[in-house]
Amino acid sequence: MPQMLKTWQSKSAKDVSFAMLIFFNLGIFLWLIYGIYLNALPIILANAVTLFFNLIILWFKIKYR
Repeated sequence: MPQMLKTWQSKSAKDVSFAMLIFFNLGIFLWLIYGIYLNALPIILANAVTLFFNLIILWFKIKYR
């Protein structure tokens, strides 16, 4: 969340690697699928929230190019 707020306030995402964001979001998504498969609420919630915030950062990265 701090990275998201910093990106939003500065209107710049140059400090964040695009490739890192893609791979990190992919990993979080896979953990979310795994949590759904296990029906494990803590895994689902933690990864859903993390994925949400990181998708916002990815959107900022594309928007503030």
